[in-house]
Amino acid sequence: MLNEVYTLENGIKIPKIGFGTWLIENDSDAEAAVKQAISVGYRHIDTAEAYGNEKGVGQGIKNSSVERSDIFVTTKLHAELKDYNSAVKAIDESLSKLDLDYIDLMIIHSPKPWDKFSSDEHYFKGNLEAWWALEDAYKAGKIKAIGVSNFEQEDLKNLLDNASIKPMVDQVLSHIGNTPLQLIDFAQKNKILVEAYSPFGHGDMFKSNEVQKVAKKYDVSVAQLAVRYLLQLNLLPLPKASSKEHMETNAKVDFVISDADMSLLKKVKKINYSNKNKIFPVYQK
Repeated sequence: MLNEVYTLENGIKIPKIGFGTWLIENDSDAEAAVKQAISVGYRHIDTAEAYGNEKGVGQGIKNSSVERSDIFVTTKLHAELKDYNSAVKAIDESLSKLDLDYIDLMIIHSPKPWDKFSSDEHYFKGNLEAWWALEDAYKAGKIKAIGVSNFEQEDLKNLLDNASIKPMVDQVLSHIGNTPLQLIDFAQKNKILVEAYSPFGHGDMFKSNEVQKVAKKYDVSVAQLAVRYLLQLNLLPLPKASSKEHMETNAKVDFVISDADMSLLKKVKKINYSNKNKIFPVYQK
């Protein structure tokens, strides 16, 4: 599966499974994790300005044994940046921290600043300004593809109606027990690839007896079932793992979930996140 790709609207190929680096804060830890993931076979690495690990991710890529052109690198523009000039500066800072000549995909991390995530304000004008900065970097060849994250339908529509280049990706919280099917349908109808972060519900999904039962039926781990479920929805999962064994296992998903079981998994009751995970704005929705 690690060799399979989706094709974005602009023709760019993107590996179907990515390696997430959220909460890997230390640069040396990020470098080691990325090098390990690449050695296992991952060719899609996902980071963000807000993660504080772009330097380590970049070092992991540069110090791997794989050519830069064979690795797809995603980073994200700070959610708080809602003006053109700040976004332009941040794009160049990401390129510098990653120490790369170009970024394969850069996305707006959130339509709202994190401390305003629960507000009713959509920051339509600010998101357009940040988007124009991404468009200009894309036209200049600094970025090969551009997209967004955590954008709801109205946020996507703002860009679709007012931007010259439409988003190629929307990265959202999606997993068994929390799958935004209406948003996914809207995005896919507009030829926007949906990426799924936290495919394991930050670990809380592993406690679900319903999910465990289905995984046992296919003789796979809950993590493998979770990744396969997202792939069968034509989503791009971004699993994170700290050990080589888990990195390898998460990508061994060459089984097929039946239509009946997919229907069942879509209806799994909403995952109750632990108190630790509820501190993240997107988990409080």
